[in-house]
Amino acid sequence: MERKNARRFVVLDELDQQGGNRPGVAAEISARTGVPEADVHGVATFYSLLRTPGDRTRVCQGLSCKLAGSDDLVTRLRDAGEVVEEVSCLGQCDRAPVALDTNLELRTWGEPGDVTPDNPDLPMNLGGADSSEFAALRRAQEVGPDAVIAQLKASGLQGRGGAGFPAHYKWASVRSQAETTRYVVINADEGEPGTFKDREVMLRRPNLMVEGMAIAAYVAGAQRCFIYIRGEFKDCIRAVQGAIDAVQPHLPDVQIDIVHGHGAYICGEETALIEALEGRRGMPRLKPPFPTEQGLWGKPTLMNNVETLACVPAIVQRGGDWFRAQGRTEAGSKLYCVSGHVQRPGVYELPLGVSLDELAAAAGGYVGTPLAFSPGGASSGVLPMSNRGTPLDFKALVEAGSMLGSAGVVVLNDTVDMALAAQWSLVFFEDESCGQCTPCRVGCRMQRQSLQRYLEEGDPAHLQHCEDVAWEMEEGSICGLGQVASWPLTTAMKHFPQAFERREPNQ
Repeated sequence: MERKNARRFVVLDELDQQGGNRPGVAAEISARTGVPEADVHGVATFYSLLRTPGDRTRVCQGLSCKLAGSDDLVTRLRDAGEVVEEVSCLGQCDRAPVALDTNLELRTWGEPGDVTPDNPDLPMNLGGADSSEFAALRRAQEVGPDAVIAQLKASGLQGRGGAGFPAHYKWASVRSQAETTRYVVINADEGEPGTFKDREVMLRRPNLMVEGMAIAAYVAGAQRCFIYIRGEFKDCIRAVQGAIDAVQPHLPDVQIDIVHGHGAYICGEETALIEALEGRRGMPRLKPPFPTEQGLWGKPTLMNNVETLACVPAIVQRGGDWFRAQGRTEAGSKLYCVSGHVQRPGVYELPLGVSLDELAAAAGGYVGTPLAFSPGGASSGVLPMSNRGTPLDFKALVEAGSMLGSAGVVVLNDTVDMALAAQWSLVFFEDESCGQCTPCRVGCRMQRQSLQRYLEEGDPAHLQHCEDVAWEMEEGSICGLGQVASWPLTTAMKHFPQAFERREPNQ
């Protein structure tokens, strides 16, 4: 079994080294690894960074980049003779518009994003200096695993990847398993449009994140850790490797590996990420069993988001009650991303539960007259400015018909065509659906086509079945992507019906 796992595990790396899905590569890798050629081909065609080999400039088509003129950028680059591919959100929304060169290195035209200035009283403090002392890890080893879990419980820390699941449940569950082979996985495959907080943690405080991972490995009794970093984040990969080198002497019995993502938004879902780690297409698994019981290679696996683990050192050092008190309506501080029509897009660490107006104030204020906002990335849909005072937390946003998700806030002012903005997000979800669930695979295409026909012809009749399709997608998809992929359209239709009335055809 171990030999079989090892063969599959290297398939993605082999494809990467061979330059992606070039002719004959599947047969070559199959002969070398013993993995069936059809399986290798299936993997090669699933991931966007492997699917179409060749030199090209990849230009982001995320919502914030669209607002910042990415369409004009595509035209300029093509006029200059560059081969251009328009791709899904690249997680650089604070410096839009952006592109990647042929080596996946970042090209920017906007100013770098801001972060909250240095404040040592903040749990993560992105503006402060990163430390390689790993004092929290030593403290955890002194007090023992049970005490760490108790502080984690007292802190009220909820998973910062989007689901908001209490962190201490996962930690305690993995630790309690009878199986002694256990893994820790960091989910750093940040792909939600409007979201770039994990990127900033890895760039500015990689030691903090890795220290949280080290504490997790100690508490869980894990012998191996994997950090799955989005393949487009080359600078993050370099920064995190330095942090691993620094922490490794403190964890002599734990192996730590960085795994490069290969371009699949769906791998942000924990079971899809596990499938990718095992060398397969990143398609979500049915649950239960949950990863804490049967995760990577069938073993108990503790998976946390980058921001979640970055909160852990402060909890261990200062106590769970201290961390809980950092929040307003819910526990702890929160890294909020904000982009679009604000003066200073960036990542701001604020009490969990601040309002949109407070976040915008931290970002220097609005640009123009604000009309709408997406509170948690494209998956959260849009809300009108009548919700500007709603706490940006897990509970209040659900009650408002949205969700906090990844806290990727995008502000839209009154110059934006809300129907067109919804179309940009629907294109993203159609591109990124893994295709496993029929309601999602077919529904994403139908929703995008319906809205496209409406924009082209101006007839609202094209939208008459969208609510029904959305219901079927929400009820019939096994993971969150299909369940929320219609929200950019359905929430825009609900809150801005005037944007979907009969209009002049788009020529």
